[in-house]
Amino acid sequence: MAAAAPGALGALRAGRVRLVAACCARLGPVAWAGDPAPRRGYSSEVKTEDELRVRHLEEENRGIVVLGINRAYGKNSLSKNLLKMFSKAVDALKSDKKVRTIIIRSEVPGIFCAGADLKERAKMHSSEVGPFVSKIRAVINDIGGTQRLPRAIGMSLAKELIFSARVLDGQEAKAVGLISHVLEQNQEGDAAYRKALDLAREFLPQGPVAMRVAKLAINQGMEVDLVTGLAIEEACYAQTISTKDRLEGLLAFKEKRPPRYKGE
Repeated sequence: MAAAAPGALGALRAGRVRLVAACCARLGPVAWAGDPAPRRGYSSEVKTEDELRVRHLEEENRGIVVLGINRAYGKNSLSKNLLKMFSKAVDALKSDKKVRTIIIRSEVPGIFCAGADLKERAKMHSSEVGPFVSKIRAVINDIGGTQRLPRAIGMSLAKELIFSARVLDGQEAKAVGLISHVLEQNQEGDAAYRKALDLAREFLPQGPVAMRVAKLAINQGMEVDLVTGLAIEEACYAQTISTKDRLEGLLAFKEKRPPRYKGE
């Protein structure tokens, strides 16, 4: 897994919404920002409620929600508190029909996420570790490198990376298919976030129902053979036939105008 620069993004599954992600093999599209901004000193006196910042964007970005990780003193590592906040935020967003896309970004220059908080993990009783990892899997669906990485880049290369614990830079990660975009860092240090925002804007006009079932078909289809995958696709398409959005799309095409989807 590659380490992301400030403003870069992480992977999290939130049901029906799309996620713009980086540093993870399966969720796309993804963005990489090179040339991290200079590190600076941080105080350990950070309020736990500020470790995850939720912003609902407005105007032309309405429907996009940004989850900003702000745990600088722990290099944005996943603590029990941060995981709890993620879980709470995702549960709320899943039931919000106005949310179309989630962007997960770091608000700490030079850092995306250091993984699990190993200092906290060292203090856990052995009986706590398993449930904690399961909780991470429940919220951040795309962890599980020994299973997901070989599916993304092939068994041979996955073994090489896992056995060596090699850290890839942006260009290397893109070359093996772990990320979709490599960007020069901008002066503000948020190149990946800006790219993610551009991608999210491309998602907004699309039909919510169609996007939801397309995501389902892709995610489930990747885990099965082609024949079963095509059956999943057909079943997903069937869910759109009776929707108002499908009729609106056909009418908009006939009238040569942009469709006005409502997710119904």
